[in-house]
Amino acid sequence: MTYYIYHIPGQKVGVTRDLYKRVTQQQGYAEGEYEVLFEGEDIDEVSRLEVELQKSYNYPVETQLYKDLIKPKNNMRVNPTEQTTTFPFPLNKLKGNLMDNIGYSWVTPQGYRFTITAQNTKWLIDNAITSRFNAQRCFVYNKAFHEFESNSFKPVPAPEASTPERSWLNPETFNLIRAWAHERGIYDKGDVKTQFAKLVEEVGELAKAILEEDQNEFCDAIGDIVVVLTNLAHLGNDRIEECIMDAYKEIKNRKGSMQNGTFVKDDTYSKVLETKTNTL
Repeated sequence: MTYYIYHIPGQKVGVTRDLYKRVTQQQGYAEGEYEVLFEGEDIDEVSRLEVELQKSYNYPVETQLYKDLIKPKNNMRVNPTEQTTTFPFPLNKLKGNLMDNIGYSWVTPQGYRFTITAQNTKWLIDNAITSRFNAQRCFVYNKAFHEFESNSFKPVPAPEASTPERSWLNPETFNLIRAWAHERGIYDKGDVKTQFAKLVEEVGELAKAILEEDQNEFCDAIGDIVVVLTNLAHLGNDRIEECIMDAYKEIKNRKGSMQNGTFVKDDTYSKVLETKTNTL
């Protein structure tokens, strides 16, 4: 989860997980009227920096660290049974209570261990059902929740000894990218068309970096392209790891030669020569 330290000039320094809701909706400051001073996933570091920045700007300092303010309230009191987990809230209050209790865990009788996270709250909200016995409670089916958890960002199987070419792939990197994209709603609100448009934009940034011989921007652009391709593959119901390996299997035994700075496979080069000869 990402935490943002924001600064409203002349007013305050604060921390939030949702800039739009906290700063724009609740406090009335539009984008451009505030600045983000820091963002990170280490809540201890963010909590410490908030206080330091408040002091440096001579603003009132929080008497309680941010990390202590958002600790799970531990008031969930879920009721796990063999089939379901029941929450002590009606459907219309489930979202807020889940967000307030991120990090809360429980174990079902069959041994499933669940933890509320920013990634699975949407699934819980979408799949919760009002209890027939008490309209002020709702529940989810444990097996369905377990299946969702098992399939979300499933790690790529470790490479077998017989396929050493896979050892350079680091599945965790792509898992982190997918988790980041999921948290920001890219998979819920985006599609292959929007990601393709983003890809074209990033390729343009790469072209600019090459023309300007800017090594830092060159590296950033390539990284951004990999991120976009990871999301594009996911939205297209594929995994970038498999796309890469399929491509590698296709080219690993390919024969050819360098022509005008580009590797041209043998059959392609032969066809080019044949076409050129026929036009003479």
